[in-house]
Amino acid sequence: MEDVKRPAAESGGKRFRAARIFSVPEDVKFLDTLELTRLADAFTAWTERAGRPDVAVSRNRVRLIYLMLRHTGARLGEVLALNDKTDIDLDNLSVMLGAGDGEGREVQIPAELGEALAAVFSEPAYASLRGGLFRLDQGHVRRKFYERAEECGFTKELVNPSTIRRSRAVELLRDDVPLPVVQRILGHSTADLTAAFLHLPEEQRRKVERQVLTRETRRTSARNAFFGRVAQVQKGDIQSVVVVESLGGHAVSSIITNESLKNLGVTEGSFVTAEIKAPWVVLEACEEMPRATASNRFLGEVELVRAGELTSEVIVALSDGTRLCALITTKSTKELNLSEGQKLWAMFNAFAVVLHVE
Repeated sequence: MEDVKRPAAESGGKRFRAARIFSVPEDVKFLDTLELTRLADAFTAWTERAGRPDVAVSRNRVRLIYLMLRHTGARLGEVLALNDKTDIDLDNLSVMLGAGDGEGREVQIPAELGEALAAVFSEPAYASLRGGLFRLDQGHVRRKFYERAEECGFTKELVNPSTIRRSRAVELLRDDVPLPVVQRILGHSTADLTAAFLHLPEEQRRKVERQVLTRETRRTSARNAFFGRVAQVQKGDIQSVVVVESLGGHAVSSIITNESLKNLGVTEGSFVTAEIKAPWVVLEACEEMPRATASNRFLGEVELVRAGELTSEVIVALSDGTRLCALITTKSTKELNLSEGQKLWAMFNAFAVVLHVE
């Protein structure tokens, strides 16, 4: 079996973002975060290749325009109209877009962009350009963007300023930034314009809706089941690891045979239900995430303890309302000193997770 790289968000720590279950419509062109970074690196290398100081200044101005578009999601016209003396606040790492057309909107910028701007503002070579640093011809800017696109192997369409703006919107939405916030950052007049960048096919939408309704009507009885979208499939020589992002924001890992993977038709983006039998769920009462071989670890609260003579049933409620049922010995129940409302970890191995496809 190949080594499996776990997602950055561990089950019991930072949760997976539910927004990632949505896809981007096929007709919406955009660059992902890695591609946006590649393009930024191309602009930096291009600037550093300049043979003369004046050429370096000219190229760096275009690079800063790209970085501003990439990190603010602004329109090209808004960036070119910026007054770098009055519209940029490096102390608060913010930029005021559209100030000349009315009230404008304030957008936060990352520290790396703030540092790049600060370096330029302190350089004597840019002193005569201050106030109009971004005021370049649109046609010139677009041509330089297309040249960097060719270097990166991108089409012109993918580095059009409107595509970069769209790419920032998709990036924010996928990072679970609330829709009204993304709408304000982009300056959209309605949330519908922003929401159009994310899409859920009708067939999959029905599945999600049906599962949500089922969860609402059977909240007290539905146990040990996570419904969500397949985020990752990592194939080994005999078995594969499948990571499911649930609607509640949890990541569940399952290991199944490659034959089962094929027979079930499980692929990245498909919707599945991951189920675990109660005897496979292990409980541990501690505050920090326990060190264990179980790849699935979830922090929850004890909702019910039903003790029998030899075995006990323990219901653990997770943060999104998902309930995990564990069957443990009554002796273990006493040793853990379980009580309602108590925080504890519910864990199970990836081999114990069974996948179902409707």
